Amino acid sequence: MVLRSQPILLSHRSLGEPDSGGQWQELSLGSFPELLNLTNSTDCGEDILLYGDVEKVIIGIVLSIITVWTIAGNSLVIISVCIVKKLRQPSNYLVVSLAAADLSVALAVMPFVIITDLVGGEWLFGKVFCNVFIAMDVMCCTASIMTLCVISVDRYLGITRPLTYPVRQNGRSMAKMVITVWLLSASITLPPLFGWAKNVTVDRMCLISQDFGYTVYSTGVAFYIPMTVMLIMYYRIYKAAKVSAEKHKFMSIPRQYEQDGVYNMEEDIRAHHATKRFKAAEECATLSKLLRHDRKNISIFKREQKAARTLGIIVGAFTFCWLPFFLLSAARPFICGIECSCMPLRLERTLLWLGYTNSLINPLIYAFFNRDLRTTFWSLLRCKYRNINRRLSAASMHEALKATERHDCIL
Repeated sequence: MVLRSQPILLSHRSLGEPDSGGQWQELSLGSFPELLNLTNSTDCGEDILLYGDVEKVIIGIVLSIITVWTIAGNSLVIISVCIVKKLRQPSNYLVVSLAAADLSVALAVMPFVIITDLVGGEWLFGKVFCNVFIAMDVMCCTASIMTLCVISVDRYLGITRPLTYPVRQNGRSMAKMVITVWLLSASITLPPLFGWAKNVTVDRMCLISQDFGYTVYSTGVAFYIPMTVMLIMYYRIYKAAKVSAEKHKFMSIPRQYEQDGVYNMEEDIRAHHATKRFKAAEECATLSKLLRHDRKNISIFKREQKAARTLGIIVGAFTFCWLPFFLLSAARPFICGIECSCMPLRLERTLLWLGYTNSLINPLIYAFFNRDLRTTFWSLLRCKYRNINRRLSAASMHEALKATERHDCIL
């Protein structure tokens, strides 16, 4: 989300002039106050990165692969939701919003970062576009992170309120959530554009504003608050799944039955033959009811376990990718000041691309844990997307019949 570059270092000869004998005389910086201001404002403590031809080729290939895969994966998510009727449900609006944010990062941000990295860290696109670029970068990355946060809240409410939440989860409410996420993401880009905290745009440098107040605000809203919410949601879903696992027990044939609904085989054997038949019928009815209730518990239990596992992987990948970068971003103005960055340039670029990699990982996670999405991906890649809705409906009916058969066998 940040670009940083270094100015070309001034030669010692540029601070002198030849005398009448052709010899160079050293001049003090005080002779050129405007030059003194320039060197003070751009002295960021490190030269540009100079790569060899082989290094440039390797870096270009690796970063290009990340960009192309990010574009392909997120495009597949959007196309899949658009063409598959089964995937056109309100909860997937957030998934499409996430894919759109990650796709925007790959299309509007990554290409310029690749060029900047290949030239060693210098910004080549001018001061005006620097502000535009930072605004796009911050908004798209923040939208991706905040959408992940909203998805975690949505999954939590779907698990803990299975009866009431799906009723409220309509297309209009989900669309409002998506719009709110993007508006809040855009709000973080506005202060540097309206004078509160100006971006650092001196020659060949493009760096987001290092104002202390703006740094705390932007990193908090864009990362630390969403990460905290995601961790809380994951903990609660994990706790609910753990409690459900402890309470859930597969039913076996009961051994006692008293007036309160408990079986007692010894009393049943001693009872009269007619009473025995009556009790046997009552036992079958009670057992069938318990099995049906147990089947419902199994479904809830599996859904909670899957939600906890999926959200755990999403939170883990998100934290691994973005936490190092935002720790560096939050600490930089307090360590280096507000004029520029004194952090090692290689470290900054590595952590920046580690954060961008999260946009590549997100569609892979959803494709892995969503069978319909995974099937659609595979069909699109093989160009076998005709009748895909019919095939998915048939697969769903087959799974439902298998579940019914298993239940009938138990009965």
